[in-house]
Amino acid sequence: MDGLGQRVVVERLLDLDRLAGLDELVYVRRHGTVKDIVGVVQVRTLVIPAAGLGTRFLPVTKAVPKELMPVGDTPAIQLVIDEALAAGIEHVVVVSSATKPSLQRYFEADPALVEALRAKGADGVADRLESIGRDWRVTVVHQDRPLGLGHAVGCAREAVGGEGFVVSLPDEIMGGSALLRQMIDVCVDTSGSVVGLMEIPRDEVSAYGVIDPIGEVDGRGVVAVRDLVEKPPVEAAPSSMIVIGRYVLTPDVFDEIALLTPGAGGELQLTDALRAQASRSPFHGVIAAVDRWDTGTPDGFLAAAVEHAVRADVTGSLGSRLRSAIERAAG
Repeated sequence: MDGLGQRVVVERLLDLDRLAGLDELVYVRRHGTVKDIVGVVQVRTLVIPAAGLGTRFLPVTKAVPKELMPVGDTPAIQLVIDEALAAGIEHVVVVSSATKPSLQRYFEADPALVEALRAKGADGVADRLESIGRDWRVTVVHQDRPLGLGHAVGCAREAVGGEGFVVSLPDEIMGGSALLRQMIDVCVDTSGSVVGLMEIPRDEVSAYGVIDPIGEVDGRGVVAVRDLVEKPPVEAAPSSMIVIGRYVLTPDVFDEIALLTPGAGGELQLTDALRAQASRSPFHGVIAAVDRWDTGTPDGFLAAAVEHAVRADVTGSLGSRLRSAIERAAG
C-alpha cells in the first residue's frame, strides 16, 4: 500500500535550523526488539486525520470543514495542534481531502490580510494569523479514498518519514497537553506504541475499542497492553478501559497498515495494525487525567464550545448571559 493516496499538496518549512543536531532516530523494525535500538527515539510529528465529510454536521460542512468550526474563538483543529505543540511536536501532517480546499487554505500565509489588519489597528488578530505555522511546519496530504482510519494514517507515511509520531483525532479536544507529553515519554522509554485510555462504566464498553491489559495500572496511570478488542460484548470485554483519540506510534505501524485487508464497509482499521504491534512489541496505554470533550456530534461540539467560552470569560458576563438564555429556553 506504499504511496497509496499520498500526494503532498502544501508544505511550509519554517525555522528548520533548530532541528539540526538532534539525536539519531530509532526505527523500530518489523519483528524487531529493543536490541535493534541504535539511537534515541524521536517523536516530533503530529498526524491529524481530517478527510472526513462531517456528515453529522450537514448542511454546514457542505461548505465549511468541521475541523475549522470554532470552539470558543479557536478552530477545533488549532486546539488539537496547540495541545501537540505544547507537548513538543514540531511538524503537523494534516490528512485532508481534495474536497476540502479551505482546510489547506487555513495553513497558508496571507501577508495581504495581515497587512490590512495591522493598518486597521487589529494587531492582535494579525499576530494570531501570523503565528499559524510560524514556529512549526505543516504538510497537507490528500486521502484519495475514504477507506478508514488505518488508510488515513497510512497516507501520511511519506510525510512522517521514519520517525515515531502522534495521531490525534480532531473530534476529541483535550483540556491540556499533559496526557500527550506522558504518552510520548512512555513511547521513548519503551520503544513501543502507546494509546490514550479512559475508564468508563463497564456496561458502556460495547461502543468502543477496549484494551486487554497485562497486570494493573501503575501509579502513573500506565498499563501494559496485550491486545485491543473492537466493540466487544459487555460480558466478553477484557476491561473497562477504552481507547480514546490519542496515539503515539512507532513507525513500524506503517508496515502493519500496508498489510491490512479491508474489513466491514471496506475500511482499513487502525486497530488491526495496533493489535499486530501489541502481539510482538512493547505496547502501553496511559489513563487520561485531563478533561476531554467529544466533539463528534453537534451536541458534544456545543458543550465543548460553551465550556471553553465560559472558562475564557474573565469578566463573568458570558456565564450570566448563558444562564439567562438557558432559563428563557426552559421557561
